[in-house]
Amino acid sequence: MMALLLGSPEEAKDLLPVSTEKSCFLDESDVSDVDEGLLDDLELNPFDGLPYSSRFYELLKQRESLPIWKSKYVFLESLLDNQIVVVSGRAKSGKSSQIPQWCAEFCLSEHNRRGTVVCTQVQRQTAVWLAMRVADELDVNIGHEVGYVVPFENCCTNDTILRYCTDEMLLREMMSNPLLSNYGVIIIDDVYERFVSTDVLLAFLKDMLLARPELKVVIISPPELSSKIVSYYGNVPLVEVESTSSAEVVYTSATQRDHFHAALRLLYEIHHTQEKGDIVVFLACEQEIKQAYEMIHQEAVYTNPKVGELLPIPLYSHQSLPQYLPYEGLDYGCKDHRRKVVLTTSLGESLVWMSNIHFVIDVGVERRKVYNTRIRAESVITQPISRIRAEMRKQVLDSCPTGKVFCLYTEEFAQSDMKTFLTPKVEESNLTSMVLFLKRMDIAGLGHCEFINRPDPESLMQALEDLDYLAALDNDGNLSEFGIIMSEFPLDPQLSKSILAACEFDCVDEVLTLTAMVTAPNCFLDSITEADVIKQSNRRKFLHPAGDHFTLLNLYREYEQMKTTNASQYDIERWCQDNLLNYTALEMACVIRSELLDIMKRIELPVSEPAFGSDENVLNIKKSLLSGYFMQIARDVDGLGNYIMLTHKQVGQLHPDSGYCISHSVPEWVLFHEFSVADRSCIRIASEISPDLFMQLAPQYYFSNLPPSESKELLQKALDAISTIPDSPEHEDDEDTDDEEQSAPEQRCNIQ
Repeated sequence: MMALLLGSPEEAKDLLPVSTEKSCFLDESDVSDVDEGLLDDLELNPFDGLPYSSRFYELLKQRESLPIWKSKYVFLESLLDNQIVVVSGRAKSGKSSQIPQWCAEFCLSEHNRRGTVVCTQVQRQTAVWLAMRVADELDVNIGHEVGYVVPFENCCTNDTILRYCTDEMLLREMMSNPLLSNYGVIIIDDVYERFVSTDVLLAFLKDMLLARPELKVVIISPPELSSKIVSYYGNVPLVEVESTSSAEVVYTSATQRDHFHAALRLLYEIHHTQEKGDIVVFLACEQEIKQAYEMIHQEAVYTNPKVGELLPIPLYSHQSLPQYLPYEGLDYGCKDHRRKVVLTTSLGESLVWMSNIHFVIDVGVERRKVYNTRIRAESVITQPISRIRAEMRKQVLDSCPTGKVFCLYTEEFAQSDMKTFLTPKVEESNLTSMVLFLKRMDIAGLGHCEFINRPDPESLMQALEDLDYLAALDNDGNLSEFGIIMSEFPLDPQLSKSILAACEFDCVDEVLTLTAMVTAPNCFLDSITEADVIKQSNRRKFLHPAGDHFTLLNLYREYEQMKTTNASQYDIERWCQDNLLNYTALEMACVIRSELLDIMKRIELPVSEPAFGSDENVLNIKKSLLSGYFMQIARDVDGLGNYIMLTHKQVGQLHPDSGYCISHSVPEWVLFHEFSVADRSCIRIASEISPDLFMQLAPQYYFSNLPPSESKELLQKALDAISTIPDSPEHEDDEDTDDEEQSAPEQRCNIQ
């Protein structure tokens, strides 16, 4: 048997591949004893001890054709000799699937048993898809030797050797295991996205490497970012993967003013040429995906049957892969004489792996959310994509050398207007959740973070201020008891605080349901056709007079009742269609609620019995919501639905999905879940509240810091009216206590 040594003979004692067809590692002393009788043993899978199937060898040939395969032994030698390795390469070169497998084999080798392997991804769908693909390539079962952990879904066991997970899930694991001692190799992928959770992980790894000399870390980066990563970790070794794109790139002669319709026109031009191959269209936002999907369906009526049918496939970054996009290469061909058109946006590049894609249409712009600290809301801006992302879209055609990439922008635009990489999220996001996590890690001695890019100072100060308002910090600025409990929930701190308040107001069951509904994707589908408008009127039966939060509770209860009556999945999905509801979102809400309930039980918080429907319960739910969302109050200033925010002078209108829009009623004061500045400033999920209730539950030091306004004057009158109401004798002692608390300079919000 031929053996290939890595580096010097001494190093070969630790790592030695069995053959060119297998990738498990054996000790050199074992190899010397190999004879004909042991050859069968060499064909056993080291992950599960079972013989390899024929499919393993079929996939092995495909793996060996990947650009990353040429760098396999260079990478393994670097991993053996160094604590941290940076791998640089283009998209679709096989880095995300092959490197974790090699690291798992490294950890399985006899002289390198140092725990398991974890590989992080930004998107949950990418983590799931890669885990399924790698399990197939390793010839093992998903959820056993290879698994994944994403928000509200754990497909792993204690014996899992290689797991894929999202960045945020690995951060949550650090709360109970700060040094991640059960992992021998940690792989950080998708670094180019520079999400907040990614930058936090990169910062903590510096301390982790010092505390654990045996730990191995691999950073997978695009070439444009690799030098910065290498410098950040102190000139660590860099493994460069060579790959070239052979697809033809076609730029426009002039920048398109209407990129959306230009993309659709080009789509039909390609389709009418009757050239074979499917198409991927990268649009600017999800709204354009929905619009394109409907327009392609409508145009199908007028399309010549001889040309063939276009099958639009919407691919959103926040939803699961469609059932007709199987994970095995996503290769569905054209056997049914239909041309597939995948409609996606930024972050969709990593989800597109198809051998039959021959054309890519790239509009070159994206709609990006940027947090505005002044108005405490996300603004949506349209801007050019980064050069890194533009290159990734070209790499989609790596499996089709005759394919074409149509860029709906000029080559000059790509050089002058596109940045190499866009601003990191840590500089333009709401950092409240991040600061809460850092405060939690400070308890474990890992609170200091040296970020690659400094977070926005104003956003950091606002995050600390908000956590102080929510009583998550004590007088010294450290995490309070409430703050520790809040950090246990994988939620926005305001939602976590509302759950804690529900424990006191005896409405935990309802608030958990509500939390699940607002955390899951939007359960309401847009009405496009006239028939949909009629269906939308069916939502009236779910409306609750108290507001949108309670409408969501009605909706969830109705959905749960459908499931408990043993209705078939077809009947449930049909019911969702008839009411313009998103079945996937409602299923996700059920999963989230179950996970939250498990957390409540684990940290021994009380869970009340359901009591939804009574006036007292409705009031208690409002109190719980106000305890977390007292910073998100708006008042109608003209009786026409123009709401001004309490914390600033920004004006917004109720979202069309709101029950108040359907019932044509406009409450004066509302508590809202989300305010977004997009095509129009919208308030989503709003419920009526009274100024009196607000003044009872909002911290006084928060109220005193509000800017002067007509709304504040009205609230002050409500406070004065409350203070003049005489209390009964049995509450006089409580009143004295309240006065002392309100006069204290460091007053904190109570549990509610």
